[in-house]
Amino acid sequence: MSEETMIEKPSYDDIISLVSSKFGDKVKFKESTKKNVRAINEKRRIYMSADREIIQDLAYYLRDKLNFEQASAVTGVDWVDHLQVVYHISNYFNAIMIEITVDIPNDDPHVPSVAPVWGGANWHERETYELFGIIFDGHPKLERLLTPSSYEFFPFRKSYKLRGQE
Repeated sequence: MSEETMIEKPSYDDIISLVSSKFGDKVKFKESTKKNVRAINEKRRIYMSADREIIQDLAYYLRDKLNFEQASAVTGVDWVDHLQVVYHISNYFNAIMIEITVDIPNDDPHVPSVAPVWGGANWHERETYELFGIIFDGHPKLERLLTPSSYEFFPFRKSYKLRGQE
């Protein structure tokens, strides 16, 4: 299989093999920890983690070579000791979804934007910025959607205290 050729309907094993050979140890594959999910979604869901430096290159590769045409979701998680961005990327021809997690340090909450790759990620990234304070470098319009621009806090961060909790 030539790297220049798009594979419209890559198999589960093709995806893992091609991504592994292209990105090496910058991408790690995981298994679901839920037994019922593993049985139901076997060969339809791929779990991986990626270094934040390569997320945009990985996104272009998934779109252009493996036909993953939509970022179904982009959201954040606050694990207290670090932040995480979670991407759900879909290929409708083979019904496979890839979940990619990217860990980000609290003191440097930057990750490259995938909005240039999948336009639908635009508002997902804006919402994640607004709620978690994760900065998507290269985003075309990274600003708050619903909360006032004067807010200097991010309400979904675990360090954010509700009134009366101080």
